[in-house]
Amino acid sequence: MKKLVFSLLAIILIVSTLSCGPVNDPATTQTQGTTTQTDTNSTTHTLTEQYGQYLKADAGYNSSPDASDEILQTLIDGNNRFAVDLYHQFSGKNNGNLFYSPYSISLALAMTYAGANGQTKEQMAEVLHFMLEDSELHSAFNRMAIELNNRNSAREPCGVQGVQLHIANSIWGQQGYDFMQAFLDVLAENYDAGMRLLDYQSDPEACRQTINDWVSQQTNGKIEDLIPAGGINYLTRLVLTNAIYFKANWLYPFEEEDTSNNTFYQLDGSSVSIPMMHQTASLYYKDGDNYRAVRLSYDTSTVSMVVIVPDEGSFEDVENSLTAESLLNIVQSLNRQKLNLTMPKFGFESQAGLKETLQDMGMTDAFSGAADFSKMTDVESLFIADVLHKAYVSVDENGTEAAAATAVMMAGSAPNEDNPIDFTIDHPFIFFVMDITGSILFAGRVMNPAV
Repeated sequence: MKKLVFSLLAIILIVSTLSCGPVNDPATTQTQGTTTQTDTNSTTHTLTEQYGQYLKADAGYNSSPDASDEILQTLIDGNNRFAVDLYHQFSGKNNGNLFYSPYSISLALAMTYAGANGQTKEQMAEVLHFMLEDSELHSAFNRMAIELNNRNSAREPCGVQGVQLHIANSIWGQQGYDFMQAFLDVLAENYDAGMRLLDYQSDPEACRQTINDWVSQQTNGKIEDLIPAGGINYLTRLVLTNAIYFKANWLYPFEEEDTSNNTFYQLDGSSVSIPMMHQTASLYYKDGDNYRAVRLSYDTSTVSMVVIVPDEGSFEDVENSLTAESLLNIVQSLNRQKLNLTMPKFGFESQAGLKETLQDMGMTDAFSGAADFSKMTDVESLFIADVLHKAYVSVDENGTEAAAATAVMMAGSAPNEDNPIDFTIDHPFIFFVMDITGSILFAGRVMNPAV
């Protein structure tokens, strides 16, 4: 039986130089713990490791960051505001299905933010809703990643399949290029991101293939060829990557024999026939003024999907009024109720360049000659050439025996078992995958589940 899978290469930033002058003499690099001198003539064809040599950072990864609950909550609040801002930007430019990871985009841009200065830094902070001092911000991202990675611990032998949530960061720098030690230390200490050295000047195509191979490995083969041909060239100096992979079973699975074709109505009045899943279960639910919402938990109950279904004729009103605060209010007001739930199976892939979107949101200097990333390097002026984002989502019945063990974790006041509410999701809806901390990991909408 297929399992529910969310797999995403969340973001990749390609940082280029404003000039095409030569780079400095090679820096000291570290490979498998042995310090060596890099040969300036070596290319990606003669890498000493599968994914390149490492540039040494003075700092090691900090597995116990000093970030209080208050600081972590401030980070989550800001990230969620950015998540909804992005949703409105995407929905305004695209009439179809959406899927992306706002958390991962925030994380990757936080790594870039560590090298920003001046007005470039100010613009990034405003757009990304970074409301903490630098040290607090990076420590909070570190603690958040640790919290999420801990979701993997609630698995066997606890009797449940559990959540698989894998987050990986890496930075890919031009071989022989001088990067600021303080910048490398921040990324190593807080993001567990080592600098991998490639030679964009000698063989940009081999570098592209190397990074794409790493992306494929980190996403269990779900994301292939993220960077298209020509996406890297001899002017590239730095690429920052973040990958996130999520896989989990529903707490209450849908039985495959209960799935049958039914009609899904689109906003333009047309309809499509699609497989619709069905179950009767006690779920967290709300019947709002112009929408209905339901929360579907995964089998450890630490991560869940919140589905918001606007009433017919109200989709634009609900979507336009959506804020991080209104989403939180919806989640907090859900109550247990027995439902006859019917919803579509769906799956699709999305890919987008975020350069224009981030510029429209006010992050303009970072993509232009006015960019100030002087905390990355003092060799030459760098700017962000592009930000690429690719995502894949698949939702199906996903039933496992582990659901029974996790059902105990859902214990609470018993809902009304006599009169289940019929809830058929047969028209466009919005969904969020949220961690128990309230952090939005994934967001999207389904306008047509048949595509």
